[in-house]
Amino acid sequence: MTKKAYFYIDDTIWMLRDITRERPESMFDNPILKALKDTHERYGLKVQLNLFYRTDYFYGNDDFSLADVTDAYKSEWEESSDWLKLAFHAKQEFPDYPHINATYEDIYSIFKDFEREVKRFAGDSSFTYAVCPHWVPVSLDGVRALYDCGVRLLDVTQGETRAYDGDPSSLPYGHAGRLLQNRQPETRLFTRGGADTAIARSICGYNHFDRPIDEERFTLSRELDEKTGMYFKKFCNAPCLNLTELEDMEREFGRVIHYEYLGICVHEQYYYADYYQYQPDYIAKIYKMCEILRDNGYEYMHGEELI
Repeated sequence: MTKKAYFYIDDTIWMLRDITRERPESMFDNPILKALKDTHERYGLKVQLNLFYRTDYFYGNDDFSLADVTDAYKSEWEESSDWLKLAFHAKQEFPDYPHINATYEDIYSIFKDFEREVKRFAGDSSFTYAVCPHWVPVSLDGVRALYDCGVRLLDVTQGETRAYDGDPSSLPYGHAGRLLQNRQPETRLFTRGGADTAIARSICGYNHFDRPIDEERFTLSRELDEKTGMYFKKFCNAPCLNLTELEDMEREFGRVIHYEYLGICVHEQYYYADYYQYQPDYIAKIYKMCEILRDNGYEYMHGEELI
């Protein structure tokens, strides 16, 4: 059996800001991009960077957007597009669940902004149409908009759904407001599995599996949603690197290392020393992941290979 791994970095914008402002001789002089290139050359790693369109004022009034990204490295992006892809994620980091009750026009417009800017600074071949939205849930109209933009594979949430009892304290971080604002009929609550117990009770949209689907978790298969024409797949079924301690990675990956398909993610901001949850071993975790997957016979793929 050929085992495949899909690796992506969510919430990416700061490394693009850095290469634009610092103008290194090569974009791979940036520490994160340098490590990704090295792991590609040593282990065959393929990477998808899921982008924010702009920085969030939560971190200070330092505006930067994809429209500001330099095109000075366009040839490097194009030459690396066989292993390094760029994708839509969200307009910015906050609010949480940005697409949960989105209109068709909301999603279509911002996706086209992403597509235009990424192709401007990184070329057509760098942009991918396999999409992991920020926090994952998308409204039915949002899924239809993504399909009309060319997206054919979309991440999903998974877990038992339940009714909202009207108690806002039953959801963390003020998420009841996101549930209720412009609430669509398909927007529900669900019980999320995984290491982040703070969000055990979460919100789901149209792109949700509310039944056990072991086949989707273990294999390279995906499921066609006949109503929209979109293929759905749960992208991440392996340890999220920023939720896993370096010394625990062998044990945590050992729980899933027999899967035919592994989807693995990390979030960009944990690399940065001024981020409140800074992880100084961020790069070391990527190397450790690559070593574990190499030793267990995995090859890397892009999400779009499942389409």
